[in-house]
Amino acid sequence: MKNIAVLGSTGSVGKQTMEVLSENKEHFRVTALAANRQVDVLLEQIEKFAPEVVAVYDKESAEILQSRVKGATRIVCGMEGLCEVAAYQKNDLVVCAIAGSVGLLPAWAAVSEGKDIALANKEAMVAAGEIVNAMAAEKGARIIPVDSEHNAIFQCLYGNKKNDVCNIWLTASGGPFFGRTKEQMQGITKQEALKHPNWAMGQKISIDSATLMNKGLEVIEAVMLFGVRPEQVQVVVHPQSIVHSMVEYKDGSIIAQLGVADMRLPIHVALFYPERQPSSMERLDLFDRNLTFYRPDTEAFPLLALAYEAVKKGGSCPLVLNAANEVAVEVFLQDKIKFLDIADIVAAIFQSTPQAKCATIEEVVFFDEEVKRKTEEYILRHYE
Repeated sequence: MKNIAVLGSTGSVGKQTMEVLSENKEHFRVTALAANRQVDVLLEQIEKFAPEVVAVYDKESAEILQSRVKGATRIVCGMEGLCEVAAYQKNDLVVCAIAGSVGLLPAWAAVSEGKDIALANKEAMVAAGEIVNAMAAEKGARIIPVDSEHNAIFQCLYGNKKNDVCNIWLTASGGPFFGRTKEQMQGITKQEALKHPNWAMGQKISIDSATLMNKGLEVIEAVMLFGVRPEQVQVVVHPQSIVHSMVEYKDGSIIAQLGVADMRLPIHVALFYPERQPSSMERLDLFDRNLTFYRPDTEAFPLLALAYEAVKKGGSCPLVLNAANEVAVEVFLQDKIKFLDIADIVAAIFQSTPQAKCATIEEVVFFDEEVKRKTEEYILRHYE
C-alpha cells in the first residue's frame, strides 16, 4: 500500500489523479490533499478518501471547510499549510499538480523531506530546476514526470543510458490555431483560445498551449529533468496527439510512446512506478490512423523560440520567461489584453530584465515576485 498526497486535488490533473486513485484503492491510500478554494469538491474528496490532513491555500475557504468537515481530518491553510501537506511524514509519493508558481514551494518542501514527487507542475523545473535537482539528489527523492510528453520520454528512457541519447523529440498538438499566421490570429477571443482540439485541461495551460508557450516551458523542463542540452530537444507538431514524445538514440533508433489523449494514463504510470499495473482506460486503436508531423512555426508562435533562448542563456532567464507569461495569461483571461499581446508582453519583460542570482529557493521566490510586479506595472503602463 503506497501513501499518496495530492497537491492541487481540485484542479484538472488533480481530479483525474483522484479518479485513478479511486479505481485502485487496493494499491493506494490518500494521506493528504491540498487545494486553493473549492470547498465543495474538497469536501467530497475528504468524505471519499478520509485523508489525515488537508491544506486550503485560501484562508477564508479553509475556515468554511473546517466548519463543514466531519471526522478526524485536520485542516491547515496558506502556503505554510501547503508545504506541511507536501512534507507530511506518512507520504510515500506526492503528486504536485498545483498550477503556476504557487506550486513551487510545496514541491520543494516534499523533495527537501526526501519524498518522491510525481511532477505535473512545470514551474518547479522551469524556475528552479537546478536547485530542485540538487536537493532531490541529496535527499534521494525521485522526480517522476506526469506531464504527458515528459512521462512519455521517461518511459522511452527505461533501461537505456543517458549518454546514448541523441535527441528528444517533444511532440506538440499545435493547439487550436495550428496552421494560422500571426495576421490570421488577430482578434482571437478567449473562448477560441481555451478550446483545445485534443486535451481537457485547465485555463492557464490551455492558453499556454494556444501560444505554444506550454511547449516552450516543456523544452526547458526536459533539459532540467533529463540532463540533456537544449539543442537535443526538438519540438515536432503532431496534431493527432497519439505519439506523446520520442527518444532518438545514437544508433539511429527512435523509441516512441503512443496512447490515447487521456491524462489519466501518465498519471497511472507515475503512481505505480516502477511497476506496471492494468488500467481500465481506453486502448489506442492503431488501425486506419494517419500520423503526421510538422515543424513548428516560430514566427507565428514566437514564445517557443524565446523559450529556447531562455534555456540556452540559463540562470534566471527561464524564471523571467515563466513569471512574465503567468501574469500576461492571467490578464488575458480577464479580457484586459488581446491574444497576441501575450507574446509581446513576455518578450518585452524578458529582454529588459537582467540576470539575477537565484542560488536558494528563497531567492527564486523573491525574484519571481519581482518579475511579476514588473510585468503588472508594464501592462498598466502600456495596455490599460
